[in-house]
Amino acid sequence: MIRLAIAEDHQSLIDGLELLLKYEEGISIVGTANDGEQLLEIVRLKQPNVVITDIRMPKMDGITAAKQIIKEFPTTKILAFSMFDQLDAIEQMLEAGAKGYILKNSSLNEVLLAIRTIHKGEKYFDKNIDTNALGKEKNNSKKGLLTKRQIEILHLVAQGKTSREIAEQLFIGIHTVDTHRKNMIRILGLKGKGELMRYALEKKYTFKNTRN
Repeated sequence: MIRLAIAEDHQSLIDGLELLLKYEEGISIVGTANDGEQLLEIVRLKQPNVVITDIRMPKMDGITAAKQIIKEFPTTKILAFSMFDQLDAIEQMLEAGAKGYILKNSSLNEVLLAIRTIHKGEKYFDKNIDTNALGKEKNNSKKGLLTKRQIEILHLVAQGKTSREIAEQLFIGIHTVDTHRKNMIRILGLKGKGELMRYALEKKYTFKNTRN
């Protein structure tokens, strides 16, 4: 039996998933949550073997929640469920321990296939995700190059925006922004947040740079 927990900040999506999955043989929904903190409570209490989680949620984003779940329950299989198909978001969820990544416009058949695939210990990616591109942005980072998302964040850093403001504008988690900041400091050989701001101002990054 697949014991499933679902985390999504839009209750209507949770209701839709529950309606679609409640009569599926071999699947039991043991709990639902609207934020990352609530998801952790459910996982600790119900110990599902598969978790579907959104990335952008209040209180705690899906990346942070996934890391904590895997830390406490390493055999739990996590499936990212998001409207974003950016490579950096996918890679961060994989690094957090997710075994699959599907988009919110996926069909019921694909959701079911993803759940059952990762439950067996295999990975699953939405058919619209270019898996061949995964890892390429990380390789660029190792060469001292910033990803398009990092350049976009650097532009906002130059505007004096906080991590929370950047997260809200780009529809990503605060933890994701902070992780990008740390990675940029490391990649660029800087010593701290102050130097990152100075670097951003000196380079005068614009949105045009992020779309080349």
